[in-house]
Amino acid sequence: MNVAGSFIPASRLPAIPPTCEALLPPARSHIRDLVTAYLERHPAEVPLLEALLRLLDEDPEPTSRSTTPGHITCSAVVVDHDSRVLLVHHNVFGLMLAPGGHVETGDRSLLETALREVQEEAGIPPGALCATAAYGSLPLDIDVFDIAANPVKGEGAHRHWDFRFVFQLVDRDVEVTVQTEEVSAAEWRAFDEVTAPQLRAKLCASGLDGRIEPVNASALIHDGHGRYLLHLRDDLPGIWEPGAWALLGGGREPGDTSLEDTVRRELREEAGLEPGAVEPFAVELATGTNGLTVPVQVFTAQWNGDPAGLPLTEGVMPAWFHPDTMTRLRLSPSTLDLVRRHAQHAAHSTTVPQGGVGGAHGPKAGSTGVPHIVGVHLYLERDGQVLLGLRHPHSAYAGGTHHFLAGHCEQESAVACLVREAREEAGLLIHPADVELAHVVHMVDGPGDQPRIGFVFRARQWTGTPEVREPDRCVSWDWWPADALPEPIVPYTRAAIEGIRAGRPYTELGWA
Repeated sequence: MNVAGSFIPASRLPAIPPTCEALLPPARSHIRDLVTAYLERHPAEVPLLEALLRLLDEDPEPTSRSTTPGHITCSAVVVDHDSRVLLVHHNVFGLMLAPGGHVETGDRSLLETALREVQEEAGIPPGALCATAAYGSLPLDIDVFDIAANPVKGEGAHRHWDFRFVFQLVDRDVEVTVQTEEVSAAEWRAFDEVTAPQLRAKLCASGLDGRIEPVNASALIHDGHGRYLLHLRDDLPGIWEPGAWALLGGGREPGDTSLEDTVRRELREEAGLEPGAVEPFAVELATGTNGLTVPVQVFTAQWNGDPAGLPLTEGVMPAWFHPDTMTRLRLSPSTLDLVRRHAQHAAHSTTVPQGGVGGAHGPKAGSTGVPHIVGVHLYLERDGQVLLGLRHPHSAYAGGTHHFLAGHCEQESAVACLVREAREEAGLLIHPADVELAHVVHMVDGPGDQPRIGFVFRARQWTGTPEVREPDRCVSWDWWPADALPEPIVPYTRAAIEGIRAGRPYTELGWA
């Protein structure tokens, strides 16, 4: 299933119609694949799960609560933006545990069991959660523990193999409503305060920090003249939005070293496309067939070939469309919104003065005038420390490097651009009257490259605490001593800070 082009808000998720397949328990092969993948990560736990592996080779249904001497259960380990995990007080066991329980008929996978349980016990719907880039649909932990006999339910002593799937909250604010019949007293606890020893150890070693990272990639392909490439999905069971027009793309696979690798592989496999440059454009939130929110990194690429000649391996057909004709297609509204945003962005990027290039305000005939890229940068200083962001490792520019809060000017003034970027990237509110020019950097990366002018503005005051608003570009904001800047750092960022501290208004870089 490819959700990469289906940008549908969770609130608009239609009900999945029941099928004969949906009334069966999760397939034994599905469970074995999960255990095999888990043990590849944790080979030392093979002895712990030997009895489970034997059960999977025997006749009894491994997910049925009547199967003895043991059967499978599932739990949802929900992590919030502050790296805390949700625990609920289980009335039967008298312990603080992750929401979870038995597999029921109709659960198509063990992961869906975990999602159902967290909604039933804590009131958190699947659309409020997303899988993690590190674990995806694989369990974070598989634990085994003994259950005492329960004469009231007619159950003898038995064993649970608990598959624990980890999810992250999409938004910071979520309402937890416990199901008082089974659980009570919900709490958010730090990883090292989790009561289950094996789960606690897995969480502390996981590296999960509450950040939402894209796990899918899709391609917004345009021809440079206002047309966009869409493909018509197969109208088959198991395909999300069957029979709808969508973008090409799909999920990240183990061999992909980056999401750019993912989108290039998907384009190659689905349509035989090998575009030149691909650039990150936006992170969109799709909804998978299990109801989970799926963060999707959208890349742009330019191609102007004939879609009829593409060796399509998925979907029915590809075709070019103008945005104004897409309203007549069966198409996700958010996909249409994405196309329109790109079209508007492209129009701003190619705007020329009235009269055309070389008109009243353009370069003179025969001149060697070269357009310059104009960027704005925010210099915030607090108690001798400067605010810097760590660029996403897959960012098209300066991946994994520290940099100012920055952006390119669109059809707007430099100060207006700065105010907008501060709000969009970090949630900071800055009044234009509180902004002053602190430094200018005029640079070129190499001979023949397009020159750039960077305006570095100082904000005398602001409202808000820096927070990550665009996780596809920046993964963290931190304050650094101005005389002990972090490494790696964008060279012109360091040069601008040094120039500001020295009282110099201007720096040139890269010019011979």
